[in-house]
Amino acid sequence: MLKQYLPILTWLPQYNRAALVSDLVAAVIVTLLLIPQSLAYALLAGLPAEMGLYASILPLVAYSLLGSSRTLAVGPVAIIALMTAAGASTVALQGSPEYISAAIALALLSGIILSLMGLLRLGFMANFLSHPVISGFVTASALIIALGQVGPLLGLSVSGSNVPELARSLLQELPNLHWPTLAIGLTALAILLWSRHALARSLRYLGLSARTATLVSKAGPVFAVLVTSAVVWGMNLSDHGVRMVGEIGASLPKLVLPALDLGLWKELLIPALLISIVGFVESVSIAQTLAAKRRQRIEPDQELIGLGAANLSSALSGGFPVTGGFSRSVVNFDAGAETPAAGAFSAIGIALATLFLAPLIAVLPQATLAATIIVAVWALVDLNGFKRYWSYSKKDFLALLCTLVTTLLAGVEIGILSGIGLSLALYLYQASRPHTAVVGQIPGTEHFRNTSRHQVETDPNILLFRVDEGLFFANSRFLQDQIYTLVSQNSQLTDIVLICSAVNHIDGSALEGLEAMNLRLKDSGVRLHLAEVKGPVMDRLQRTALLQELSGEVFLSTYSAWQQLRPRPDNPGSQPEMSRHSASVGNGLE
Repeated sequence: MLKQYLPILTWLPQYNRAALVSDLVAAVIVTLLLIPQSLAYALLAGLPAEMGLYASILPLVAYSLLGSSRTLAVGPVAIIALMTAAGASTVALQGSPEYISAAIALALLSGIILSLMGLLRLGFMANFLSHPVISGFVTASALIIALGQVGPLLGLSVSGSNVPELARSLLQELPNLHWPTLAIGLTALAILLWSRHALARSLRYLGLSARTATLVSKAGPVFAVLVTSAVVWGMNLSDHGVRMVGEIGASLPKLVLPALDLGLWKELLIPALLISIVGFVESVSIAQTLAAKRRQRIEPDQELIGLGAANLSSALSGGFPVTGGFSRSVVNFDAGAETPAAGAFSAIGIALATLFLAPLIAVLPQATLAATIIVAVWALVDLNGFKRYWSYSKKDFLALLCTLVTTLLAGVEIGILSGIGLSLALYLYQASRPHTAVVGQIPGTEHFRNTSRHQVETDPNILLFRVDEGLFFANSRFLQDQIYTLVSQNSQLTDIVLICSAVNHIDGSALEGLEAMNLRLKDSGVRLHLAEVKGPVMDRLQRTALLQELSGEVFLSTYSAWQQLRPRPDNPGSQPEMSRHSASVGNGLE
């Protein structure tokens, strides 16, 4: 039982020297990547750069104790940083002490929400965010982030929470373009793009192994930082207007209690909830993908607890919301991390960097961090999703497009809320119009298939009608209308068999609908039968009056209903006929 809530107990007893070496190597590589990313994402969130480092120390330790993934690397990420800026901006002016307090409060609230969801086993709630919605939201957020970083790349002060605002601000500031800053930014971009697309190939050509070449190429942000910082320092470009990170406190984060302001918490509750859900979905998706490669297992509810503890730790150490990051998790995996201890070792590396590398961080150009963000988030843009969903499902394409456009035009909070709302609306619409089929017997078999797709045997006196969805308030009327339409089109009809093989539940509204339909059909001289009713559904129906009042019978199988109801050869009332036609009602495929 204790291992369920403390995953460290599952791997620590088997921890050995080989795992230690692997975790240390991975930690060194991830630390080098995490330092510039942490600084960059703190600035993206509108916060002091050192808060990015603070958010990369205790949260990593907390997750290594409570997280279920052995390779997930937790810390600041671009999407959550953008959502933090959007949420904190609703209650305070960016750069003010109140703004910083709001960002810390968001981490605290997110930690509480995630932890409670984990303890209550509510990980399934994240399933309400469909993949098209996530794809549209992430793509739009990446575009907003990239556009927002064009300003620092050009040496301009650009502000805005959506594309129209950012574009307007950028155009207004464009005459103030700072050429030395642009040169530094383009240099950093060139190094990052070269390391991502060509460095590994060049290193393999020089004789390095594929794994080593890949890991070295992942350190592109470190090369960009070293080169551009050296240029700025050597040419004294800070005196010529090139903006740098500036001095940061060379000290470890102090444990503080976030502001216990219920009014502030109330205002930040919705942004914190959205940050929690989006962060969890992003994190658990990455964790499951990496775990599958090693045939390991992820516990979503435990992930909620691990991420909740990470965010609580971030708040208590003066950080902002965190989650699992894609790029650093992949690097951690590729570097050979064996256990979550690699995250704890990375935290030690970040702490040492905070203490001893503050002078070097101070001369880091902001343009380099902007280039780092642009390259990192560009990998999140999923343009192939448009083609994929357009060809497969127009409803999913609509959800993706709506989320994308709304996020671009109105910002991240309204965008994700609109995406969730549209996903639920489309789901309810689809559930309210379930797939149904008029079926007939395949000659010589006990199988029954859709009359519009197969050469089957039917009888004008018998309607075999299959519904492929649970019956509930949203689709009860739809089912009744379809059956009434079929009855009105066939004057010879005497029996209707409702095939319930795919019906997993019948709610109170649907039950009343079946009762009303039974009475109406009885008045029309048509008997209503049920077939292939599942056990749990039958258990509930037996506690109602429907079965006693049913004008027909309940059959174990469609075949037994067909055998009993169709006319006997010695007493023909009608003869079966072969049919393959488009049914007048029904929707979709078999």
